[in-house]
Amino acid sequence: MAVSGEDGRRPAGGADRPAGPGEHLLEVLLDRARELAPTLVAPLVAEAVAGLGGREPVLLLQDYGQSVLVPLPGDGLAGGPPVPIAGSAAGEAFLGGAAVEVPQDDGVRVYLPLLDGGDEAGVLAFTLDAVADGDRSVLRWLSALVADLLITRNGYTDLLSRARRLEPMSVAAEIQWSLLPPLSMSAPRVAVAGILEPAYQVAGDSFDYALNGDVLHVATLDAMGHGLDAATMATVAVGAYRHARRAGVGLAGIYAFMDRAVAEQFGPDHFVTAQMMRLDTATGQLQWVNAGHPKPLLIRDRAVVERLESATTLPVGFGGEQPVVSERELRRGDRVLCFTDGLVEERGAGGEQFGEEQLIDWVDRIERTGSGVRATVRALSHALKARRGGRTSDDATLFLIEWR
Repeated sequence: MAVSGEDGRRPAGGADRPAGPGEHLLEVLLDRARELAPTLVAPLVAEAVAGLGGREPVLLLQDYGQSVLVPLPGDGLAGGPPVPIAGSAAGEAFLGGAAVEVPQDDGVRVYLPLLDGGDEAGVLAFTLDAVADGDRSVLRWLSALVADLLITRNGYTDLLSRARRLEPMSVAAEIQWSLLPPLSMSAPRVAVAGILEPAYQVAGDSFDYALNGDVLHVATLDAMGHGLDAATMATVAVGAYRHARRAGVGLAGIYAFMDRAVAEQFGPDHFVTAQMMRLDTATGQLQWVNAGHPKPLLIRDRAVVERLESATTLPVGFGGEQPVVSERELRRGDRVLCFTDGLVEERGAGGEQFGEEQLIDWVDRIERTGSGVRATVRALSHALKARRGGRTSDDATLFLIEWR
């Protein structure tokens, strides 16, 4: 591939016409990938990179704690230690969702984000002698195909999940991660991103969402207790939420259905706090029912402008009356941040509670960077955890919605 003539690190882009040989290589790769065993993904990717004149390929996957990118082992792929997301070229490509090129003495190191519907599987990196403008379409096609390979195979192999783990995971956390949708999603009118803490020990916290036509449905949940009991209760709550949502039930009906499911399964002394939202992505109309969660934060022009007040509704499982559905018209560019109480109720070494005011202060600081939803949620979660002295005695969830 020919050199582009640009210096320094930069995003790669542009609507280029793919080169004939590169396009043919991708067609062959696509044909072979249709019935490919998971263990053969790495050799196939390495072969494709070599066919483009690349060398030292590495597939980097985000760890569950969202702090580093971990090399996927496999024949033909380079290994090495985990790569920090913060401050690295690979992390820049991952968080920015755009290719990054770093000139080196022996060529150009290319970092390609592996995107699938706004969710990212990781980063593909390799070295080329040079990169010309006409080559970049081929690189984008390659990254899209590799992303699809990884995401589809992840549904029926443990190879990727095992590679992403930096420490042992509890059974409760295993259940919760298996329930989650992709951690992020991006569409022309809306984007979302979520994160759970502590990644390897989370039990009762969870979130779910679905984009059905123009309507985005979102739920964040926090089951009482810890460990396997909390994970089991959260599983029932998420299942009941999805069932009611897919049946076309409104927010008040969803609350009632979840309430009955939890009460019938676990009895009157158990509950799940929940926040259910419905956003019309065509008009910006936001509706929600808050069943015991902290008030969501409305972010406008890169600053928190208010807490979204709503009528009091009992947590799911307590047999509350039909809830009042709150409504608000969003402006384009508005963000809504949902979070569970574990984020703000943690106490520092001196016994003081972290509190919502500190949360708002950190949201304002990080929003001023102008980052996308994925980068914002990750930065906020890590900053808050550091500010709390790394303490996570209770589960904590962040979920951010941006109306575009």
